[in-house]
Amino acid sequence: MHLVVSNGGLGNGVSRESLLEVLKEGGTVESLLTPPAKPYAFVTYSSTEACQNAYTHLNGRALQCQEQSVTLYFSYVEKVDGDRSVSRALPPGLLVLEDFVSPEEELQLLHAVDWTPHTDDVTVQKALKHRRVKHYGYEFRYDNNNVDKDKPLPGGLPVECDALLQRCLADGHISVLPDQLTVNQYQSGQGIPPHVDTHSAFEDTILSLSLGAKTVMDFKHPDGRSVAVVLPERSLLVMKGESRYLWTHGITPRKFDVVPVLEAGGSGVMTSDLSNLTLSRRGTRISMTFRKIRHTPCNCAYPSACDSQRLPSPPTVPVAEGDACRLESQYVHQVYEEISSHFSSTRHSPWPQVRDFLLSLPPGSVLADIGCGNGKYLGINPEVMSVGCDRSANLVQICTERGHEGFVSDALSVPLRSGSCDACISIAVIHHFSTQERRQAAVRELIRLLKVGGRALIYVWAMEQEYNHQKSKYLKERTTGTSMENGKELKTEENKSNQPEEHDRKMSSDMKHTEDGFGNVTQPRIHVHTNRTAFLSQDLLVPWHLKGNADKNKGATSSSTDVPVDNTSQRPVFHRYYHVFQQGELEEMCFGVAGVKVLRSYHDQGNWCVELEKTHYTSSKDDIAQEKIEFIE
Repeated sequence: MHLVVSNGGLGNGVSRESLLEVLKEGGTVESLLTPPAKPYAFVTYSSTEACQNAYTHLNGRALQCQEQSVTLYFSYVEKVDGDRSVSRALPPGLLVLEDFVSPEEELQLLHAVDWTPHTDDVTVQKALKHRRVKHYGYEFRYDNNNVDKDKPLPGGLPVECDALLQRCLADGHISVLPDQLTVNQYQSGQGIPPHVDTHSAFEDTILSLSLGAKTVMDFKHPDGRSVAVVLPERSLLVMKGESRYLWTHGITPRKFDVVPVLEAGGSGVMTSDLSNLTLSRRGTRISMTFRKIRHTPCNCAYPSACDSQRLPSPPTVPVAEGDACRLESQYVHQVYEEISSHFSSTRHSPWPQVRDFLLSLPPGSVLADIGCGNGKYLGINPEVMSVGCDRSANLVQICTERGHEGFVSDALSVPLRSGSCDACISIAVIHHFSTQERRQAAVRELIRLLKVGGRALIYVWAMEQEYNHQKSKYLKERTTGTSMENGKELKTEENKSNQPEEHDRKMSSDMKHTEDGFGNVTQPRIHVHTNRTAFLSQDLLVPWHLKGNADKNKGATSSSTDVPVDNTSQRPVFHRYYHVFQQGELEEMCFGVAGVKVLRSYHDQGNWCVELEKTHYTSSKDDIAQEKIEFIE
């Protein structure tokens, strides 16, 4: 039988140990579940008699716990959900090493930090709102979250840290010795707000040594995922890659932490097993954070969180036609001209369902590929007459050099006769148009080209990169490097949160209109997206890190003076505009086009896809002209 213990949980300061001691007076306890941050617990006794005995004799029991007296109240419950454990992994690149220093080394390091202020101090010491802090090597300035790299502090790092850092070097946790140290002193109840260490200030690996007491550090991904990590006394926290650059980390100010019971181990991910949680009183903790000053801009794979790669003034979501044209010119047309050669080298494998569509066309059919790129689909079915067009002159040149028929054209105004095609395809094109009107106009232009009974296939990038519990290939191939540099076919362009409700809330809040300082409503900014991570909005700029000899990329001219540069290899980074489609959005847009019906719609490796059929000519000028031509013929 089960009881709920009201007023006796971790949320109101009752530890598991204190509660269990009282509950055992009723009989043999089979299980005790203590939900974090809740003022109640669930107990299951081994027998009905024990449960009744606890209910009768323990109701109203006063319990002295954590310098307070609480009164426990018991009630019967029919069922207790004991399967609440969720398996969580450490953020990628994060490592917690227990007992990295001995108790003797801990004392030596603690004594090396003198908190007594001196006029001739070679460090910078400050008392912040939530903690005391001391800097060695370089001062970290909290006014601009950066360091003055031209003003090193005299004295360097304490010599007592040498053995520790040499061990980190020998063990492969770092490749170069740090030259900056920040020492934080946290009293019980103090913490530090969630943050990412400034990319432009420090190199990749960051080390943090916990001395004096344990704590719980909270890590949070931009898509909403969070992981609480226990940092025991004398443990070393190593942050590299994604955990250093993308996840925020912080310490919630409180006097008690919810932690696993000691028997289950000291460090690592905070368990969600409710039968294994208790309270830990915080003591005075000293953290020693070692970092290496960065002297060149950061070129990490996480531009959305990178101050070095952040655009000076991200564009806004366009409303007017002129604004849309300017946005697409800068962030679509010009970019593809610059990256054409590298882009083409990554586009060689036809997508299977597109291939099937092309092979289903009868011999002698006329096919138009609108947005053909390098022409990889134009030779799939040799029994049809294929022609392609693209907005990029450089890609069209590559297409024609491969022996295909191609010409330069905008997808909104294709210089082909209405009703002249048996089939049209538009693969990964329409998501580059920046307004709903222009995206629908692109569909309307495809239908204009078709004969009655002709079919069109459209692919656009999907918001839902995890569909029917299956991750797209793009997500499965996620690496720690920049996503579009691996030479593989780009099939999808983002992943989705595993929690749709949280994801939808984030997306809607992200795209809210804002007000400027004068109270005027302004359009939301288009954010730079981090490759291979969850979409946080439908309109975004996706980075492309140019590979190879820039001179070989036709159009890679010096005109792009504001293009960020990967300083490690002097490679420019371009940003392409995308509007990613939510489920049902593509079909709904097609329903608004006259003279067409949707034959089928489906999700294919992170893309939303529709197959359309032209049912009749409309009253448009082009279709009326086509009707006259057919009547004469």
